[in-house]
Amino acid sequence: MNNLYFRALRSSIFGFIVMAALLFVPAGTLDYWQAYVFMAVFVGASAAITVYLAKQDPQLLERRMKVGPTAEKETTQKIIMVFALLGFIALLVVPAFDRRFMWSPVSPYVSVIGDLLVALGFLLVYFVIRENSYAASTIQVAEGQTVISTGPYAVVRHPMYAGVLPLLIGTPLALGSWLGLFALILFMPALIWRLLDEERFLHKNLPGYTEYTQKVRYRLVPFVW
Repeated sequence: MNNLYFRALRSSIFGFIVMAALLFVPAGTLDYWQAYVFMAVFVGASAAITVYLAKQDPQLLERRMKVGPTAEKETTQKIIMVFALLGFIALLVVPAFDRRFMWSPVSPYVSVIGDLLVALGFLLVYFVIRENSYAASTIQVAEGQTVISTGPYAVVRHPMYAGVLPLLIGTPLALGSWLGLFALILFMPALIWRLLDEERFLHKNLPGYTEYTQKVRYRLVPFVW
């Protein structure tokens, strides 16, 4: 097993353990079927994308493994990623507490819909990484990087973030909580702030990006914004 595969496996195992702790400790029980199904969907989809990248685009896998506040170079992005990380933790912890105290349970059918939204989000992310070998987890311009304007990039300028939207909305529903949707109040401002700051960076550092924004008018949601 080469070093990249080992690091990807280690990162996946660590992420699984942290996610399990964030769900089952606040829930105060292991009797939480929604969490098991959600983790199966989330971890399974993440693993599938990791295996795909390991085989088809190991350089992109290397780029995407550099993630989080410490991986960003600009101070603004470090701050944004701290808020984004806190927002995602809230998307897990709030539904877990909701499971313990039964504040706002959803029906099993809604939880299934939530899991489908999570799966859809990962599918959209797959289409993005298949189209763009420079879709790193950090904001940067790699050597030789060019503007991508095909596939999902012909629809919106930030299809990776667009793909994340159904995943974010689906997560608290999959975990059985209406109240968890309020955690999006933490995450969405960070996402929009990151998107706008990324556009500022790309206008300045990626040749052809300004012309691309004139061609593809919508940033995140087609016909909306």
